[in-house]
This record gives sequence, C-alpha cells and structure tokens, in this order.
Amino acid sequence: MTFSLTIILILVNVAASIYAFQNEAVMRRWMLNPYTISRRNEYWRFITSGFIHADWGHLIFNMISLYFFGDIVERTLAALAGPDMAKIMYLALYLLGIIISDLPTFFQHRNDPGYNSLGASGGVSSVVFAGIVFYPLAPIYIFFIPIGIPGFIFGFLYLAYSYYEARRGAGYVNHSAHLWGAMFGVLFVVLLVPDVVPAFIEQIRSYRGPF
Repeated sequence: MTFSLTIILILVNVAASIYAFQNEAVMRRWMLNPYTISRRNEYWRFITSGFIHADWGHLIFNMISLYFFGDIVERTLAALAGPDMAKIMYLALYLLGIIISDLPTFFQHRNDPGYNSLGASGGVSSVVFAGIVFYPLAPIYIFFIPIGIPGFIFGFLYLAYSYYEARRGAGYVNHSAHLWGAMFGVLFVVLLVPDVVPAFIEQIRSYRGPF
C-alpha cells in the first residue's frame, strides 16, 4: 500500500499551525528564536518552526506550493530509487531543508533575543527546486499570471530576488531561508542522483522559448 508523504506533511503543517494559532505560548515555544537556541540549547525549534505559520495566508501559500511540487518529486524519486527509498529521500529533503535553510539565520541572529522566524518555506523551497532540477522546462504559474514560466527561468529569478532581499534585510519575510532552502534542494538532488545534471543540461539546450 502506498501513501503520499506530501499529503501527510501538509496535514501535519495544518494541524500544528492551527494548534499554534490558538495557543500563543506554543507559538512562542515552537518558533525559531536563535538567541534562545544559543543560550538554552532548544534545538527542537529548528524543526518545530518549520511546521507552524504566521497566519492563514502564510500557511495556505506554502501548502499549495508543497502540494503541486511534492507529488511530482515523490513520484520521480520513486521511479529512480524505488518507493521505500524514495520516501526516506523525500523526507530527508524536506526536513533537512527546514534545518539547513535556518542555519544562516541562526548564526546571524543568535545574539538578538527579539528575532523570531517561522514557516515551512525552507523545506518547501527545497522540494520546489528539486522539482525544477528534474523538470526545468515544466511551466510554473504565479497566481493570476496566465503564462507559465519555465522552471529554470523561474528558479533563476527566485534565487536572484531572494538573494537581493536577504542582503537588504528589510521586511518580515525570511528570504535567507528561501534562498538556502532552494540551494539545498538543488544540491540534494545533484548529490543523490548525479545523472540528473546531464539530463538538466540537455533539457535546457532544447528550450526554444519564449515561455
């Protein structure tokens, strides 16, 4: 019997976020606070912060992205490594994406008691960019824009924007987590499935554009 890890992760995210919405103490204890992690060794925050969200809009956006990309990444890994190994690889991609994407934020803000971060964006970005590596020409649609953007073009623009915003450091969005989660997703797939690199290059070469 097969089951979808993507659906399970979505359900866990929704349940954890709703629970945190209704309990401010849980929200404070589960979110990423680099200062508290550094001073009190509360390392669980690296994981729990990746399953709670600031509000419904934040949760829905992340879960929609995970739903559309997660399934195709799961199925691709299953075809390459078999269903059992694929689930281990997929879960590692998602969970390590959450942790690793938060490490730069942790080191940057470990002496700032007022800094907090939360959301599944690091793990979701890892999954999204794993999908882009596998299928760089697959169109990605952004909200109400009717034209699909090839994944590799979207990926380049996303990385450039995330890098710029992370350097600028303005606003409340942790763009650093988006950036590092995305790069981890690429590295994860390349290391575990080296044959994806020539396949990726061949697909890019076949692109005739525009969009």
